[in-house]
Amino acid sequence: MRRAAVRTTAPAAILTMVLAALFAPAGARAATAYVSGELVLNVYSELNQQGERLATLHSGAAVETLETSGEFTRVRLGEGTTGWVKSSYLTAQEPATARVKRLEEELDRARATTPALAEAAARSELERLQRELAAKQSELDAEREQRAAPAVADTARQSFRSVGLGVALCAVLAAAALGFWLGYVTLARRVRQKFGGLRVY
Repeated sequence: MRRAAVRTTAPAAILTMVLAALFAPAGARAATAYVSGELVLNVYSELNQQGERLATLHSGAAVETLETSGEFTRVRLGEGTTGWVKSSYLTAQEPATARVKRLEEELDRARATTPALAEAAARSELERLQRELAAKQSELDAEREQRAAPAVADTARQSFRSVGLGVALCAVLAAAALGFWLGYVTLARRVRQKFGGLRVY
C-alpha cells in the first residue's frame, strides 16, 4: 500500500515541476547565478547527482537558473546544456574573483586603446617629479651654503690663530738668538778692551 503511494507521488511531482517550469515567468526561469567559492562543480543530468556528468564548472562560472527542487537547482550553461547542481554552491552575487578578472580585462582593454594617454600621464608625472627634485636640490644647495659660510670663517680664524702662534714663536726665538748674539759680542769686546783679546789656556 505504501509503495503505491510513493509511485503515484513521484510522477505527480515530476508533472508539477514540468508545469511550473513551463508556466513560470521568463525572469524567474532565466535568472543568472554564479558558482561560489574556490571549487569545481559538476553538472549532472539527474537531480540526485547519480546521473551522467554533463559538464564541470569552475568558480565564477555564470549559469542560468531554471528551477529549484530541494537542495538542487536546474541550470542552463552558456552553450545550452541543461543539468542539475547543488543549490548551496550557487550565489546570485558575482564572486570577487570573477569581478577582479573582469575589471582587469577592462583595464587591459583601456590601456591597449589609449597608449597615448598613458604616455602623456607618465610624461606629466615625470615632469612633476623633476620639478620636485629641482626644488629639493636648491634647498639642499642653500643649506650647504649656510653651513659652509660659518665653517670657512671658523677655518680662517683657526688658520690665523695658528699663523699668529707660529709668528709669535718665531719672534721669541729670534729675540732670544739676537739677545744671545748681542751678549756674546758685547762680552767679547769688553774682554778685548780690558785684556787685549780673549785667551784660552
